[in-house]
This record gives sequence, C-alpha cells and structure tokens, in this order.
Amino acid sequence: MPSLLKTKKISETPFRLEVLDIFESNKNAIPLSVIEKELQSYNRITLYRTIKVFLEKGIIHEITISGEDSNYALCVDQCESDSHQHDHVHFKCNQCGIISCVEVDNYPALDLPGYQVEQTEIQMSGKCLNC
Repeated sequence: MPSLLKTKKISETPFRLEVLDIFESNKNAIPLSVIEKELQSYNRITLYRTIKVFLEKGIIHEITISGEDSNYALCVDQCESDSHQHDHVHFKCNQCGIISCVEVDNYPALDLPGYQVEQTEIQMSGKCLNC
C-alpha cells in the first residue's frame, strides 16, 4: 500500500515523514508549537513550507478559532488539494484548551438561495469528555 505522501504525489523526505508522523500520533488538532517541540531538529522555513504543502495537497486542514493560534489536523482520505471534505465540528475545550475534530451524524447542510456554498465550518466550545 503506498504511503499517504506518495498517494498525494509528494516527495517523501525524512523531514516530511517526521512531520506526518507527528500528525498521525496526535489524535487532536495541534498548534505549530507542538510540532516544533516534537521535531528532533528543524529549519523554521522548511517546516512552514511543509505545512503549506500538506495543506495544499489535502493532507491536513487548518483550524482557526478567534483569538487562538492556528491548529492543524489530519484530513480524511477524500480531501484533495482543491477541496476539503469535512463533516465535523471543531470543538475547543475551555478547560484544557485542546481542539478536537468531532464527527457528527447529522452535519447540517444550509441552503442559501443565490449563494454557492463551498465550505461550512462549525466551531463550538465547552468542556471536553476528558475534563
């Protein structure tokens, strides 16, 4: 079975594999600071370029919550460079600060007459299951 990077037609460099491993080992969305802490050694520009490529190729998605640094989480298999297919809620725990992608059975579809909706994002906050 080809690796995720090969499937997305991205060169497998040791650095990219290390960054991908960090995403795969974290079940929740993570900020750049967590990635930086977990890397053995890195060049900041190379890290930013890797994150950008992962975003563009549909490997990860960015979660921006007002007043917070961006967080990143692995995408589902169907995500592509031009479209992300996420039917989940981004939930921020007000106690521990963790941001999670929470799957929901009935993700709402809104019809806005005259508008072409390309993406819907739902953000919620409260207390997570672990707190």
